[in-house]
Amino acid sequence: AAPFEYARAASLEEACELLRRHGDGAKLLAGGQSLVPMMAMRLVRPAWLIDISEIAALKFVSLEKDAARIGACARQCVVERNDVLASRVPLLRQALSWVGHAQTRSRGTIGGSLAHADPCAELPLVAQVLGARMLLRSAKGTRTLEADKFFSGPMATHARSDECLEEIQWPAWSWRRTGSAFTEISVRHGDFAMVSAAAQIAIDGDGRCVRAAFGLGGAGGTPLAFPRIAARLVGTRLDDAVVKDAAHAAAIETEPGSDLHASAEYRRHLAGVLAARALREARERARSVQ
Repeated sequence: AAPFEYARAASLEEACELLRRHGDGAKLLAGGQSLVPMMAMRLVRPAWLIDISEIAALKFVSLEKDAARIGACARQCVVERNDVLASRVPLLRQALSWVGHAQTRSRGTIGGSLAHADPCAELPLVAQVLGARMLLRSAKGTRTLEADKFFSGPMATHARSDECLEEIQWPAWSWRRTGSAFTEISVRHGDFAMVSAAAQIAIDGDGRCVRAAFGLGGAGGTPLAFPRIAARLVGTRLDDAVVKDAAHAAAIETEPGSDLHASAEYRRHLAGVLAARALREARERARSVQ
């Protein structure tokens, strides 16, 4: 890595003050699973590295009536193992099982993955699909951005250089018959996804859809959600033809790139296949709830 200054913040307030002084040339270190490799390859060269990994106030998990609140420095493995949280926001656990490997999840943080904003990463996609809210803190105060206003492009967000991601609020659906699913295709398990898909479905007692949300990762500069297409599913029984049409419509809206692993055309094909798969799996899980 290129030379840098290091500071360990003992509190969120101290971290915000350090960001106020050094924000333009500073990076926050939480778990380091994304930042440290990029520094080693000199793709990122911060003048200051501000370590927030030991700030206890950023490690909480709190369940409320309509949302789960998770501190930005909560370890991915801790969140993955929380059974009560998984019963309220099941899509989060399903996605976490695809994130890296057990070893990286023991260090990686929820907020770190979101702040890194890799369009192929799992947690940004879940945040986009569920409409998660990001609470940002600076020395000047706090503000909240919804996921669709937080991600601005590949590896980029609308957080300012003096802001620290403090917590993430994940909406919990209230319908009893709710099902969710996450799936992806990668060269090897644990590698970055070529394309990923996430879906959540709620149905009534007659099996008709009352709410739907789904999205795709690796299919554009940011993770993509499709609220207009999902709204068409409401009122239907989510038969295979309806699901296939929705997945196809979503794939058409994607703008994937090409690289050595896959062409844009192949990624668009995968987008349609995986969107349909996630929607079907979410539907079946919702139907299985009696």
